[in-house]
Amino acid sequence: MASTFSDRDGWIWLDGEMVEWRDARCHVLNHGLHYASGIFEGIRAYGGKQFRLKAHIERLFESGRLLGYDIPFSLDALTDACHDVVSRNGLSDAYVRPFAWRGSEQMSVSAPSSRIHVGIAAWTMPAYFQKSDGGGGIRLAFSRWRRQAPTMAPLQAKAAGLYMAGTLAKHEAVAEGFDDALMLDWEGNVAEATAANIFAYVDGTLLTPIADNFLNGITRQTVVELARGRGIDVREVRLDLPTLLKASEVFVTGTAAELAPVSRIGTTEFSVGPVTLGLLDAYQALVRA
Repeated sequence: MASTFSDRDGWIWLDGEMVEWRDARCHVLNHGLHYASGIFEGIRAYGGKQFRLKAHIERLFESGRLLGYDIPFSLDALTDACHDVVSRNGLSDAYVRPFAWRGSEQMSVSAPSSRIHVGIAAWTMPAYFQKSDGGGGIRLAFSRWRRQAPTMAPLQAKAAGLYMAGTLAKHEAVAEGFDDALMLDWEGNVAEATAANIFAYVDGTLLTPIADNFLNGITRQTVVELARGRGIDVREVRLDLPTLLKASEVFVTGTAAELAPVSRIGTTEFSVGPVTLGLLDAYQALVRA
C-alpha cells in the first residue's frame, strides 16, 4: 500500500461518478479548505456490511443542514454509492468516508452560491489506537484544550472545523507518550477524548457525559442501547473529573475507535474489567451479525 492517501490504487466516488483514486481532486481555492465548510462521516464495514449506514448518511445530511447547505444527492443515492465504493475497491472489512464541501465558486466567508461537492472513499483501516504501553487499554493525557460551548458552533454537525482542537490535543498527547487526550467541556466537566466518546463505570452505574457539548456519536448511542439491554444502569450526566477518576472501569467509543478500554488517565490507572469486556464482546457480535 502507498504511504500517502493521495497516491493509491483504487476508486473514489466523486460527484456522482466513480473516478480513479489519484484523479479525485479539487481546486486549492475551495471554501471547505479555507473556511472549514466541509462535513464528513466515518463508517465501518464488517464482512462487506456497513454498520448503521443509513444513520450515518442521515447525519451527513443533517450536518449539511446545520452548515447551511443541501447535499445535491438523495439518501438512497449516497447509500448505494457507499456500497459501490466498497465493492469496486474489493474490500470486506473497511473504513468508509462520505464527505461534502463547498467548492471554489466564491472565496469569501460567505459563499452561498458555491457548488456543493460530495465524495466517498473507502480503505482498509487497522485498529485506531496503537497502544503505547502494549497492554490492554489506552492511556489518556489531560488536554489543555476544551470543547466549545453549544452557543459557539453547531456541535451536532460532524464538521471538519470542529476537529481542530482535537487534532492539537492528540498531537500533544502522543508527543508526551500517551495514546490520546481527555478533553473537558467549556464549563470544566468531562466531555470526551479527541475523537471518541467516553464512559465510566462508577459504583455499579455506567456514566457518560450529556452529549450537548460534543457530537452524540452513533457508536455511543449503540453502546448505550447494548448496556441497557444487558441490564446495566446507564445515566447521561454532567460528569465531573473527580467522579471520572474514581471509576473502576473507563472506555471510549467511536466508529474508528470501536470500543477501546482505558487503562490510564494522567497518573490514575483503571482495570479493564468485566463490564468493559462484556460490552466489547457484545459490540463486536452486533457489528458482525
